Amino acid sequence: MRNDRPVAADPDSWKLDELAHAGRENLDARHVGRYDAKMDAEAAAEVGMLERAGLLGPGCTLVDIGAGSGQFALAAAGVCGRVVAVDVSPAMLERLAEKLDRDALAPVEPVRAGFLSYSHSGEPADVAYSRYALHHLPDFWKALALDRIAALLRPGGVLRLWDVAYSFEPSEAERRIEAWLEQTSSADVEHGWTRAELAEHVRDEHSTFTWLLEPMIERAGFEILDADYDASAVDARYLCRKT
Repeated sequence: MRNDRPVAADPDSWKLDELAHAGRENLDARHVGRYDAKMDAEAAAEVGMLERAGLLGPGCTLVDIGAGSGQFALAAAGVCGRVVAVDVSPAMLERLAEKLDRDALAPVEPVRAGFLSYSHSGEPADVAYSRYALHHLPDFWKALALDRIAALLRPGGVLRLWDVAYSFEPSEAERRIEAWLEQTSSADVEHGWTRAELAEHVRDEHSTFTWLLEPMIERAGFEILDADYDASAVDARYLCRKT
């Protein structure tokens, strides 16, 4: 007998595939193997800044979203009671697992998930951290991601967000991007970012303007305590409190 019943629609069919937006290089084992040599996350300085501000300490829970190879998560593990390292890339999580095998006492919990799929368990987090990850999402999804981050934090909890974000006007884009490529790129693919890699970021990923990102942050229920734009106008660091 022929079954003419309609096939049930996939209720998640409208949702973004975060793995497909994770960035080509972050899914490549060769790139991941040299990531730590190419990228210094300034993890010790970031942990120190948050610690001096009274935001990190024994007993606190931190969620690092887009944790990558775990530079920041491992540094924070020496200060926090619980660190959750969230990333969608299997290759990045394998790299983190190798590090955790060498430091079995580090209270780091790797979770394969993204901004839109991570489900927090236990007590609300005190701090959410994200460095160079939110730009993988188009703006609509950034707004949803920020809303979800706010939901996993306790009242008064803090978001530290550091990303490629453009603090210039659209009319300045060609001059600003060209200057950034010229000043930042390296010929050494093993220890720096080549011009082709940086150009790929601008062309294929979803870094946005600060004057679009900041209203999203505030709409999600955060007060921006500090916004720091670098001289290139291509990089921004935020410290935000959940209101």
